Amino acid sequence: MNLQANYEQIPLKEYAERAYLDYSMYVVLDRALPFVGDGLKPVQRRIIYAMSELGLAATAKPKKSARTIGDVIGKFHPHGDTSCYEAMVLMAQPFSYRYPLVDGQGNFGSPDDPKSFAAMRYTESRLSPIAEALLSELGQGTVDWVANFDGTLEEPSWLPARLPHVLLNGSMGIAVGMATDIPPHNLREVASACIHLLEDPKASVAELCGHMPAPDYPTRAQIITPRQDLLAIYTTGTGSLRARAVYTREDGNIVITALPHQVSPAKVLEQIAAQMRAKKLPMIEDLRDESDHENPTRLVIVPRSSRIDVEQTMQHLFATTDMERSFRVNLNMIGLDGRPQVKDLKQILGEWLSFRTSTVTRRLNHRLDKVERRLHLLEGLRIAYLNLDEVIRIVRTEEEPKPVLMARFKLSTEQADYILETRLRQLARLEEMKITAEHDELEEERARIHVLLKSPAKLKRLIKDELAADAEKYGDARCSPLVEGEAAQALDESALVASEPLTVVLSRQGFARAAKGHDIDAEGLAYREGDGLRAAVNARTTQQVVFIDSTGRSYSTPAHTLPSARGNGEPLTGRFSPAAEASFDAVIAADNDTRLVLATDFGYGFVTRYANLLGRNKAGKQVINLTDGARILQPQASADPARDRIVVATTAGHLLMFSVAELPELDKGKGNKLIEIPRAKRLSGEERVAGIAVVTEGQGEVTLYAGQRKLTLRWADLVEYGGNRATRGSVLPRGLRRVERIAAGG
Repeated sequence: MNLQANYEQIPLKEYAERAYLDYSMYVVLDRALPFVGDGLKPVQRRIIYAMSELGLAATAKPKKSARTIGDVIGKFHPHGDTSCYEAMVLMAQPFSYRYPLVDGQGNFGSPDDPKSFAAMRYTESRLSPIAEALLSELGQGTVDWVANFDGTLEEPSWLPARLPHVLLNGSMGIAVGMATDIPPHNLREVASACIHLLEDPKASVAELCGHMPAPDYPTRAQIITPRQDLLAIYTTGTGSLRARAVYTREDGNIVITALPHQVSPAKVLEQIAAQMRAKKLPMIEDLRDESDHENPTRLVIVPRSSRIDVEQTMQHLFATTDMERSFRVNLNMIGLDGRPQVKDLKQILGEWLSFRTSTVTRRLNHRLDKVERRLHLLEGLRIAYLNLDEVIRIVRTEEEPKPVLMARFKLSTEQADYILETRLRQLARLEEMKITAEHDELEEERARIHVLLKSPAKLKRLIKDELAADAEKYGDARCSPLVEGEAAQALDESALVASEPLTVVLSRQGFARAAKGHDIDAEGLAYREGDGLRAAVNARTTQQVVFIDSTGRSYSTPAHTLPSARGNGEPLTGRFSPAAEASFDAVIAADNDTRLVLATDFGYGFVTRYANLLGRNKAGKQVINLTDGARILQPQASADPARDRIVVATTAGHLLMFSVAELPELDKGKGNKLIEIPRAKRLSGEERVAGIAVVTEGQGEVTLYAGQRKLTLRWADLVEYGGNRATRGSVLPRGLRRVERIAAGG
């Protein structure tokens, strides 16, 4: 005996390729994608068929879900009971399915957690009324039957759907190399589009969208996608649409009454609460969930005051939470040719109408066969009634009455058997009248069926009438309103922070922190050993703070993100990426349009707008070019360069005041000379600019500090030091010729 004859030897590459392709085709055709005819995947079809076989119609008493799932996996679908039960639960969830096919009793999950359903031993189920539209024509010759997995039973290849379920409830699935995302739609709108296509087979997708403008999700959230984009989705079969929550105002509060499909209220609350904890929603004071059985979705947002712009606040929440969500659309399904394809709306409705026409034709032919068979039997019975005495004689006297009856009255085998099986009580006169009436009714029905089968127009009319009747019986109003709108935009970060005063403190070692208020003694704060105050500025929590390092690069960060002044601060090298040898020398906070005077201790400077210092790059941006050995001075703000004056003091006691307008306004650069310092003294460090101050004409004053001594100069005093830019200036009194710093005031 040759054992090798029982084996097929093929290369591993070929075997792996064949096995993977077989698996791929199985996943595509028998698991992941719905069939355009009944809109179901195999597991869904088998669940519904198994429930119908168990007698679980909408009017029947429900049975344990475990019983149903046992039949499904034992007879038709040999897969995991958990996955099979999940498929049944999904068809029973009114928040998941637009038209649930299963009527579940017990815990079948909630919008907060769709998978929180009870185990199948605890729940009961039966079919919902609309499932009749899938099953009512099942035993009428409308489908092909195939053997189940073990060949002991037969199951339908598809269900004879009277409605296009592929669009009504939609479908989601991931196959090998492809996926499907079909949104649910409104039954009445879909039926109307089908009827229009029946009446006008040349109708365009745009005309069909006039009847079926958009998907219709189980929730009452708004669909904000423009109609042109929706038309593009139905024309190409792919795209995406956006749905947005619905809210109302009640007693000053914001009440969310509807969320997008498959969005958990608990998750939305968590997302809003997380922003509140991060102090990114200063306009919201409180948040609570008041959902109950009467109000499945009721989330209450309490604004901090009545002055809050509710529309702006909600736009931000739409953009930053799942209250506005994008849904992918991919109308991929298995067509009548048995192949997966992404179809446009006209293709889907056209193929389904072909499927429906074929189903109705098979149903009529099946009924016609039954009518003709019954008429054939009644014809034989009528012959027996007309020749009753002769029939009785043959039955009583002949040993084999059947062939004699067939020969005597020209009967078929079926007619002869039917006569012989007739009971004596059916020979009464009344029964003969009933048979005659039945015969006449069946003749009329046969004639009516013949007319329908021979007239395409009348067949169309029948399909239209049945569609309209089912739409009226099972249909309802649209759930998802169509409200065109743009995608929501989140508010700027500064708009989400309460405007509060801060004092930003920069230490000599490059540590930064922020203290609440403007009346802070920055020098009196605690510092690390060997560290001390470098600079401090007044800011607000809504502003960006700029730090400038010793290489002339600026770095910006939101003021409210700086650590509290209770500690020693945060090293700026952890927040930014300066050069290794760089140190942070200056800090400034202002509004974007504020003009600043940037200067170096070498006596050069220029005017720039605060916005030019801002940037998102952690490596900063170059704003002032520094000569080797030069250091940047603390920048000074100028509200009105035409009226403001800049006061420049050198370490050797020279003071000069001139108009800020004499300085150029640049985005970046070195600038022009502020005050004349002999080059030799500047390079040797003998004389540098100690600081600058900006004062307003006629009302400003400055204070000069030299060791333990200080001198305050009011406007009348400062006028004596006025001069032209780039001059030497005037010499201060003898005791203040070693100036260390200068500060504006008054």
